[in-house]
Amino acid sequence: MVSSLVPPKVSRAIGGAADAARMERVISFYEKLPRGSAPEAKPRGLLQWYQHKYMGKNPRAMPLVHLIGGLALLGYAQNYYFHLRHHKNNAH
Repeated sequence: MVSSLVPPKVSRAIGGAADAARMERVISFYEKLPRGSAPEAKPRGLLQWYQHKYMGKNPRAMPLVHLIGGLALLGYAQNYYFHLRHHKNNAH
């Protein structure tokens, strides 16, 4: 009954010494793997630190605040460069 479930090519190779040695290597490989959950990765670099701090387990809205502040700062810098520096010494 069980032999009808196993394909014929596989059923002939189950008891072979080469297959047993191969299975032993596979088993020894999996026995050496660490068990349990993986350790938490430490952030490396500025971008990974930022992601870990603001977008990790407890995501916050601060990246949105930082984006708005950065865009406001960029907008002011562009206004100064293209328009306000002209008014520094000259009247409009």
